[in-house]
Amino acid sequence: METRFGYTLMTEQAGPRQLVRDAVAAEEAGFDFEVSSDHYFPWLSSQGHAPYAWTVLGAVAYATERVGLMTYVTCPTIRYHPAVIAQKSATLQLLAEGRFTLGLGAGENLNEHVVGAGWPAVGERQAMLAEAIEIVRALHDGGYVDHRGEFFQVDSARIWDLPDDGVPIGVAVSGPRGIDEFGPLADHLIATEPNAELIEHWNANDATTSIGQGDAEALTRAIGQIPISWDPDRDTALARAHDQFRWFGGGWPVNSNLPTTAAFAGATQFVTPDDVAQAIPCGPDLDAIVDAIRAYWEAGFTDIALVQIGGESQERFLAEAAGPLLEKLRSAAAG
Repeated sequence: METRFGYTLMTEQAGPRQLVRDAVAAEEAGFDFEVSSDHYFPWLSSQGHAPYAWTVLGAVAYATERVGLMTYVTCPTIRYHPAVIAQKSATLQLLAEGRFTLGLGAGENLNEHVVGAGWPAVGERQAMLAEAIEIVRALHDGGYVDHRGEFFQVDSARIWDLPDDGVPIGVAVSGPRGIDEFGPLADHLIATEPNAELIEHWNANDATTSIGQGDAEALTRAIGQIPISWDPDRDTALARAHDQFRWFGGGWPVNSNLPTTAAFAGATQFVTPDDVAQAIPCGPDLDAIVDAIRAYWEAGFTDIALVQIGGESQERFLAEAAGPLLEKLRSAAAG
């Protein structure tokens, strides 16, 4: 399978109108797909944004023609009820004319605490996610759904506007246990580290392939994401990455539990620019960026979404760097 390269609509670092403009420019630059974060808060106050991802994606679906679209990722358990996720993902798939994939995960305290429902322990969060996926699947199958589960209740619910071919589901996992639990429920793997063992374990589970899909395009995808900070000036790129993305190195167990931007600022106060430079490629060197991304396709990822750090940098990145970078990436991945 040819490696596909995507662009991230980072809702934490740009407002809704800019995100739609950036989505159109990214399609014109040649990206294969676009993913959107779905946050109520940015990680750090310096990022400065958090518009409603689903409204943005609806506009993007209408403004673009070719690129695949995806949530990366939505939590369907606390801030959203899974019955509502089923409705809005079906609607978005219709607007996107079959280009949308529903990416789901167990969530982060940063975004889910706002509705006052508390923040469960990780085992409970994962159990909630599994039940939520089952509800979404049932509603996307059509007809009325009644559900009495451990965490959710659904009474005589039905989605009235459904896409003919359904909505493929990707699920974020971080280890074999998550794959064993969620693989049979989802179509595609989502992960943020280039770990070949994850993909091997996922692909070894025959039940994860082509669930609810009927053509070759439905083969299991492994979808990853990596931040970069391109800029003609390396110092500018590094300063921007340190200011807005130093939280990145905290890892999922830490990041998922911090509740506010102040907490993220406190947890990352001792992260230095040199620390960031070791984790994120910064500056104008496109070959260095390609080398940083290479680990993903070598690990077996079929889809790799790039995060260009800094809302103010998007226009120049898309106009000057994205096209040449994509050429280099496709040539390297094919080789």
